[in-house]
Amino acid sequence: MSKMSIAQAAEYFGVSREAIHNRIRRGSLESVVEDGVKLVEVSKTAKPTRVTNRTNTTKTNASDSRYYKLLEEQNAKLQERVETLEGETRSLRDQKELMLIEERIKIEQIYKDKDEQLKNILNTLSSQFMLSAPSEVPEAKEDALEAEIEHEDESVQGVMSLKKYLKKNKISEKKAKKIKSKFKKEAARDNRIITIGKKHYINLSKYDYKDLLN
Repeated sequence: MSKMSIAQAAEYFGVSREAIHNRIRRGSLESVVEDGVKLVEVSKTAKPTRVTNRTNTTKTNASDSRYYKLLEEQNAKLQERVETLEGETRSLRDQKELMLIEERIKIEQIYKDKDEQLKNILNTLSSQFMLSAPSEVPEAKEDALEAEIEHEDESVQGVMSLKKYLKKNKISEKKAKKIKSKFKKEAARDNRIITIGKKHYINLSKYDYKDLLN
């Protein structure tokens, strides 16, 4: 039987000092007081646990170290992957914006070309038919004019004669007469109406004629 202090006994058994005090209170350990100091009587057959605990602690620390190292490696790989994806996302976004800009420029150019074509056609037709006969255009020339405009239909979409529009939409003769009267009355002051000779033309792709066609 050997005597140890509370601290020595705690280290010997690999437990806390409070645990040693609990064992003394329960009677699983004997204690004596010498010179005012409480000593624990430990049997020589009692097996210390501190070596095992240290070994377990060492193993646990080594395991924890490997675990943290693995986490750090995985975190580094994930961070690298995130940076790669962010770079790819930025690249795709830049490409998309560039494509949208190019498409917008193309569309604007198409409409600009269409407007120029329409102006050129109308100017040409006006100079050919209106200037040669400002007060009156023979019916044969008017028919030729309408045929030429219809021939240009693919490049000047939406432009057609009022007569053709009424016929195409199967407007009754009574209503058609009323509509023609409105166009004749408003032709001189309404810039939506294209007048060549005695015929009126409308541009449905550019203007709304509901007030005149109802």
